[in-house]
Amino acid sequence: MPSVSARIPEDDEEELEEVAEMLGEDKSSTLRRALREGLSGVRRRLAVERYQSGDVGVNEAARVAGVSLAEWMEIAREHNLTTQLTPEDVERDADEAMEI
Repeated sequence: MPSVSARIPEDDEEELEEVAEMLGEDKSSTLRRALREGLSGVRRRLAVERYQSGDVGVNEAARVAGVSLAEWMEIAREHNLTTQLTPEDVERDADEAMEI
């Protein structure tokens, strides 16, 4: 497993120690968990923003979010995102889905 070094503020280190203790884990395991969960949230937020702005379609938003198309549709529903699809987009997305 690759190693990454980072400096964090003292307040964050104290919180990391607290959470690690609550989870019964060492700080490294807790930090890996926080990073994994945090990156997942960042990916989803980015996908929502790009979809809302019309920069990406349904399939690309799902890819950016790192989720399946069905999961993306649920995320879109939760965020009250309206479809921005043209008939051509639907056809392209259907073709891409058939390739999966």
